[in-house]
Amino acid sequence: MSAAAEKPDTDDNGAVALRGVRRVYQTGSGELLVLRSADISVAPGEIVALVAPSGAGKSTLLHIAGLLEKPDAGEVFVGGAPTSTLDDSGRTALRRTEIGFVYQFHHLLPEFSALENVVLPQMIAGLSKREAEERGRETLTYLRVEHRMTHRPAELSGGEQQRVAIARAVANAPRVLLADEPTGNLDPRTSRHVFDALLGLVRESGVAALIATHNLALAAEMDRTITIEDGIIVPLDPLGGATGGNPFGN
Repeated sequence: MSAAAEKPDTDDNGAVALRGVRRVYQTGSGELLVLRSADISVAPGEIVALVAPSGAGKSTLLHIAGLLEKPDAGEVFVGGAPTSTLDDSGRTALRRTEIGFVYQFHHLLPEFSALENVVLPQMIAGLSKREAEERGRETLTYLRVEHRMTHRPAELSGGEQQRVAIARAVANAPRVLLADEPTGNLDPRTSRHVFDALLGLVRESGVAALIATHNLALAAEMDRTITIEDGIIVPLDPLGGATGGNPFGN
């Protein structure tokens, strides 16, 4: 376990931190409380697994950490700075440079090549085409898909598509990487290869990573594991259950 994983989870100066975050959705049958008072801090270079059953609030937590949703209460810190006062354009600008996303489905643009999918977000963020292409080639080479750079997503295997999606997420050298079941659509062997590539990239770059997964074996290889119980984040031993009980209810 890394030194970062041994620190108490109370550091607002982590790469990303949530403090007292509350999120409630209005439904036809009343209020649905998803997050009651969520607290978490992820340090640079730390990899945190988020393991919880469907409907517990994993995606909501990732969306709030990634500034895609605003909490109803509480604060989200990115690089130690609060984000609650940012307007939509400010949040978008921060996401563009500081936060990378990897989803269960790759969401690559089908009409563009693998390299172009990695280059476009960098150019949107302000890099020149030459700089973006150089960085894109380096990242795709690191992830061992350099021989597929000119291929479109439909011509790539599932594992290759997800590696390109990872390359796109980290191409802007973000401070934070958020991944929602990044290997969930892959077979076990491909999942292993993609996961190893993802972990290697995180270790190499020093990005702070929060990864939602149902795979307890993969979670056990990360620095620490958390779950969501009754809207609160609690530590989880991926081999022995949550400190407050088994999050899967069996």
